[in-house]
Amino acid sequence: MTSPRDVHDSGSGRHAPASDSDADRPAMRRLREGIPASPGIVIAPVRVLRMEVPQVPHGGVIPEERIEAEIDRFRKACDAVREQIRTLQRATREQLGPVEAQIFEPQLVMLEDPELIDGTELNIRENHLTAERAFEWRVLEWEAQWSHTAHPMVLDKLNDLDDVEGRVLRYLMGVPEPELASLVDDQMVIVVARDLTPSVAAQLNPARVLGLATDEGTRTSHSSILARSLHIPCVVSIEGLSETVRDGDELILDGRTGRVIIHPDDDEKAHYRDLDFQMREWEQELLLLAHLEPTTQDGARVDMRANIDLPGEAQGARSHGAQGIGLFRTEFLVVGRSSFPPEEEQYRAYRQVLEAFPDHPVVIRTYDVGGDKFPAFLHMPKEENPFLGWRAIRLCLDEPEFFKAQLRALLRARAHGDLRIMLPMVTQLSEVIETRRLIAETSEELRLAGHSTDPECPVGAMIETPAAALIASELASHVDFFSIGTNDLVQYTLAVDRGSSRLAHLYNPFHPAVVRLIHHVAQVGQERGVEVAVCGELAAHPLGAFLLIGMGIPSISVGPAALAEIKKVIRSIHQKKAAVALDEILSAETSEAVVQILTEHLRADLDLDRFALSLWGAN
Repeated sequence: MTSPRDVHDSGSGRHAPASDSDADRPAMRRLREGIPASPGIVIAPVRVLRMEVPQVPHGGVIPEERIEAEIDRFRKACDAVREQIRTLQRATREQLGPVEAQIFEPQLVMLEDPELIDGTELNIRENHLTAERAFEWRVLEWEAQWSHTAHPMVLDKLNDLDDVEGRVLRYLMGVPEPELASLVDDQMVIVVARDLTPSVAAQLNPARVLGLATDEGTRTSHSSILARSLHIPCVVSIEGLSETVRDGDELILDGRTGRVIIHPDDDEKAHYRDLDFQMREWEQELLLLAHLEPTTQDGARVDMRANIDLPGEAQGARSHGAQGIGLFRTEFLVVGRSSFPPEEEQYRAYRQVLEAFPDHPVVIRTYDVGGDKFPAFLHMPKEENPFLGWRAIRLCLDEPEFFKAQLRALLRARAHGDLRIMLPMVTQLSEVIETRRLIAETSEELRLAGHSTDPECPVGAMIETPAAALIASELASHVDFFSIGTNDLVQYTLAVDRGSSRLAHLYNPFHPAVVRLIHHVAQVGQERGVEVAVCGELAAHPLGAFLLIGMGIPSISVGPAALAEIKKVIRSIHQKKAAVALDEILSAETSEAVVQILTEHLRADLDLDRFALSLWGAN
């Protein structure tokens, strides 16, 4: 192995590199837990990446006669950086696809934002600052406005701002843009960083970067999305890791469980190599299950559908055995854009997915914007807690022009398959009634314009809050199906931000309150003849799937990668035995008790080796 060396930008900025002194290193905890963001196991040396914002020289005051020239210099820098980002965006589009390339749109929007650009020019005019000092001041002001929140999309905005700031300052100061390839050299490494900006993440080379671990980030952050697209194992939100490890330190990274081990011993390395080998064999076995029926040992059928974020994922979901789409998230059409997406673009995206599943349902969620997703063209209000604010169906009903464009595209696309409309974050019966009124109105407008539409298009409500769960009986009279979004249901029931690493230990889908709410909705569905599906991450957990099947839930929807594994669970168990466990589970007092009961019943119902049980969380 080559001698380790520090890797950092030529100008150190607000984040100082780790000290070279052993005495200055934080106390080492060898086993660290983070958020799994991209699956896979890798054992490799670390390369700590420090892509810091250049430090602007002190002073920076200019005479009045230089003001216009300095403003012109700043504008040229912004133009140059816009072109740099567009070049990187084109390369990303060619390598990974159009949606991954869209990650760079927020940066391009920032470079045209009057608050940032005009504010910088005002600093130059009024304070006689150099362009770099004026821009740095304005960025600091923006950061101060956003830094009080830990919401994932706000963190992505801060990361985008870091990227833009670094590029503009490097241009103004004559510092060349660093290339990731030169920083990693020709070694095969696990890159460790505080976080990765989009422009760095897009340069990751899977032949050299075997894994990625970051101090910050979430599963939906830009670096996570790009890591999954590149099939690079990734763990995020490992607090302080980049300040703990050094170049050359050996690391085990498990992107499936979110675990890293620093300085592993020989036994640990042997165990994880064996685990990696077994997982690869396991995955091959699971592929053989893709097109078998999802039926339990005692003949209960469970519809297996897929959750997707992009139209291009539909074919992959079908090849993994999906029997339709249970959740098609449509936010990719709006996030990072400066204007409404054209109706025709929306229609083509929906049609593409429907044509991949001509004989199965495709459930399309209307825009769940707000919260952690901020389309620039909506001019979102500043809110102390945007997850409890103007978002999802509330926002759509308040913006009928925006909402009806999506409804028109959805109703037109229904001509190509079994399209079903799903409304996010429903908490009021009136939200469903008003949406149905808009659908009828939109359908009539389309009919008059010569389009063939179906005014009886099925409409469902996502059950993501305790309020929606508790009024399920009332909602059942006005919807055609329920889909339980367990990710938000856990968050809102337990008052735990699911993006917070500090509170991660409290975010538990097996909490008795969550389990009882899901069971209540399942009972309402059975009594009222309304289909109940589950599309949250609980359905992708083998213990969760066992629980849901015991409740008699007829349809579950998971990410394409989890389809075969959950199908194996379904085909391995007895629905009646899972139902027997339910009374005991509903009387459990703690999350730990729920998991223990599920584990014991799952183990009793299965004849699997220890490896399979450990993968299924039943060990």
